[in-house]
Amino acid sequence: EVQLVESGGGLVQPGGSLRLSCAASGFTFSTYAMNWVRQAPGKGLEWVSGINSGGGTGYADSVKGRFTISRDNAKNTLYLQMNNLKPEDTAVYYCATNFGYWGQGTQVTVSS
Repeated sequence: EVQLVESGGGLVQPGGSLRLSCAASGFTFSTYAMNWVRQAPGKGLEWVSGINSGGGTGYADSVKGRFTISRDNAKNTLYLQMNNLKPEDTAVYYCATNFGYWGQGTQVTVSS
């Protein structure tokens, strides 16, 4: 059974940092691309970042230069380092496989 469990969200002031983690199980993590997707209050889903099995990465323009995606295949874990957070980054953040599985999400709130 595929399972994705996010953690690391919370309340942070503008300009602050958070690191999200996504623990994966039930599939061969190292061989699949992974993504972070977010949903802000009252808005639709927004792709944030992705990483392929070879470590190649991509970012939405809204987070480029502030967020860094990475993976530890030995730990079956996906990460999202978020720096210089802005109020508009407030959202529920989900990790997702590229074959249709999502975690339960972790809330990130950026507010003073």
